[in-house]
Amino acid sequence: MGGLRTLARRTRRQALAAGVLAGALAISVAACGGSESSSDAGEAEGSFPVRIVTAEFPTEQRLGETTLLRLGVRNTGEKAIPALTVTISVGGEEGRDSALPFGYRDPQPGIAQPDRPVWALAADYPKLNGSSERAGAETASPKTFDFGPLKAGATAEAVWKLSAVRTGRYEVSYEVGGGLGGKAKAETAPGTAAGGSFVTRISEETPDTEVTDSGEVVEIEKKDSGK
Repeated sequence: MGGLRTLARRTRRQALAAGVLAGALAISVAACGGSESSSDAGEAEGSFPVRIVTAEFPTEQRLGETTLLRLGVRNTGEKAIPALTVTISVGGEEGRDSALPFGYRDPQPGIAQPDRPVWALAADYPKLNGSSERAGAETASPKTFDFGPLKAGATAEAVWKLSAVRTGRYEVSYEVGGGLGGKAKAETAPGTAAGGSFVTRISEETPDTEVTDSGEVVEIEKKDSGK
């Protein structure tokens, strides 16, 4: 009987020790996993020189008209940019407060959905110029588009297809970044962040439009009367 009691006590001590060890391992694995799972954990730190080679957006637009916003960025440095990002926002307090890249926040209280679009972004956009595939991966911020690494000397031109849905005069700002973690900076000159803005006016004059099978709003071309 004494041998059985001794064996039982030994078994309970072993089980307790195993439980403590398992708990410690679980905490250790969780801690390691948290640091390794961060998308910016291995992001290179520093400044990466770039040049804005394309920045186009029509200054005069019409309600319902579809236009293209183009941004071309060249990596003029000797190292690859970890992640070329573009953050877009409509200017002014209402634009900055909005979660939409091409929208504004309606200040009226009690609105179920205060974020309203100024432009509707077409499906499967943005794209890189010359590609039919969607680019600009989603990030933690709906206003920031991630186009992935950009090799030294390479150029990436991003294209957004937009349809104006609200009249008015707007400033659209853009910021070019070198990574998602804030460690990699894209600069057009030492200490100068890469970015810019467009100023455009959307008038009430509405063209004749139709919706394509893909859900895109396009203008109906007027036929020449021959006069």
